[in-house]
Formats: sequence, C-alpha cells, structure tokens
Amino acid sequence: MGRTILVGDVHGCRDELDALLTRVAFSEGDRLVMVGDLVVRGPDPRGTLDLLREVGARSVRGNHEDRLLRYHASPKENPAGEQTLATARALRKRDWAMLEGLPLWIDLPEHGVRVIHAGLVPGVAIADQDPHTLMYVRSLDSDGAPVEKRGRVLWGERYVGPPHVVFGHNARPYPQIHAFATGLDTGCVYGGHLTAMVLEGGEQPLPPRDRASALVSVKARRRYTDK
Repeated sequence: MGRTILVGDVHGCRDELDALLTRVAFSEGDRLVMVGDLVVRGPDPRGTLDLLREVGARSVRGNHEDRLLRYHASPKENPAGEQTLATARALRKRDWAMLEGLPLWIDLPEHGVRVIHAGLVPGVAIADQDPHTLMYVRSLDSDGAPVEKRGRVLWGERYVGPPHVVFGHNARPYPQIHAFATGLDTGCVYGGHLTAMVLEGGEQPLPPRDRASALVSVKARRRYTDK
C-alpha cells in the first residue's frame, strides 16, 4: 500500500504544489488528497487543476469552490468578488465539471482520517452537519455554535474523535495540531507555506507531541494576495 499525502489550501499556487510533491518524492502508488480551496487568489488555477488531474488527486469542496459554483450557476443572484471572477473566467468546461464533483468530506478509514475543508460542530454526526459549516467554520462561540470568523475557541480544540479530522481554511503561520484534528492551511497564497501530512500505508496520525514529524512544507515563492 502506498502513502497518502494530504495537502492544505493551495489556492492556485501550482508551482508550490509541484515543489511540495517533489519534496515528498510523490510517486506511483501514492495518493494525493486535498482539503479544498484548490483555486482563487493564486496565479495559476488552470495549471493547478491540470496537475491535480494528472496525479489522480481527490479533494473536498472548499468555500472558494462553493462561491465559484454558486456564481457559475446563477451570476445575478450570487455576485462574485474580483478574485472569484478572475478565476471563473479562466476555468474551462472540464474544470467546472471537476469542481462540481467535489464532495463535502472524504473518509480514509485505513488511516482513521476524515478530510473536510473548514470544520464542524463537535458532537454532531457528519451527515447532520450543515454543509455551510463544513466549508466555512473557524471557531465556536460560548454556546458551541459555529462561527466563520476567528474566535477565542477553535473548533478543533473541542472536537473529540475518532475519526481524526484533517482540514484547512483557517490560514495560520503553523499547522493547527489538536488531539483529534490537524489543520494544514499555512497560508501559501499569502506568502507562507504549503503544508502536507504524509501517512504511510495504514498509518494513523501521530499524537500531538510527535505529529510534526509527519508534516512537510515548502515556502511560497512570493505573496500573491493580501486578502
């Protein structure tokens, strides 16, 4: 059984994704799983999606895919910002089909892992989670309700698995390492890093004190956006 390489928000940074795959020596038999936000804000949405297709990657749907698809389906009812519009103009028919097929979560039972884009409400079954929460949440309020903005309590601090949840969305300088969750968005498109978790065949995520040994990052070539 090959390795599973789980990668944080790439946002159209094709060169950094290629560099990360080189860094981890991605090869035949390995599989690539993305946490969503494949495009928008970065420089090369087409090239990024082409590379993902080339290596047979899987991905969940991120909030930026959600916005793109809602705009594409009904532009008048779902006006888009400048960066979303620029990406929408660049996408081809096969790109839209790829984005439309993205699920809200991916289970990897051999690793005891569930992949989502943003977060969840602890204690609620995955099938009962609000799709908006899965794509947009960052924090919890004092009552445990999901909050899109950054708050005092990260949802991952309150989540108790199994499964172990691997996610992105909430860009930070370093990976989020919780007891039962790992956040891989380290702000590549903002000039930070693109980060992967590398799991050997059948391996489950390590305890928090050891988990950094399974994480690999490459530095962004430059800062592509400030927002």
